[in-house]
Amino acid sequence: MARKTERYRVKGSNSLWQLYKTVSFFKVMKCFTIIQIGRFTPSLRVKNWLYRTFLKMKIGKQTSLALMVMPDTMFPERISVGDNTVIGFNTTILAHEYLIDEYRLGDVKIGKDVMVGANSTILPGVTIGDGAIVSAMTLVHKDVPAGCLAGGNPMQVIYTKEQMDKRREQDTFLQ
Repeated sequence: MARKTERYRVKGSNSLWQLYKTVSFFKVMKCFTIIQIGRFTPSLRVKNWLYRTFLKMKIGKQTSLALMVMPDTMFPERISVGDNTVIGFNTTILAHEYLIDEYRLGDVKIGKDVMVGANSTILPGVTIGDGAIVSAMTLVHKDVPAGCLAGGNPMQVIYTKEQMDKRREQDTFLQ
């Protein structure tokens, strides 16, 4: 299934060269500054407050964006993260793609109780369902169904929700 992005054609130089026709220089500077402060802020409460207040990101209760997480610097308001979710160290969450002949924008929706492993990259237009687990170093290039375990590059579903539920049941039984 294709990612849900809006596509905008450009003429002449590549779309990134035309960046400030699509987003204000001052917005990019503000977002970049707030994100850089947030990336190094050890307090999750302060980081979430900064991102909610100044970047208009939708971040749920008790959600943890680990050290060095890099939200989109141009369109952070297009990112939403549900309650009790963990986004691992050095993960990048993109809501834009600037290509040669076009640029694309897409909302990123990360559900509640989601775990995204360290060093992952989430592309624009992707939805990660509630309770999903994304393994470390995954390129999330398509939607991740709720409750499943996905990983790799290219990303694949490793265990479905039903398989994950069965594994959890067996783990509980063994304890």
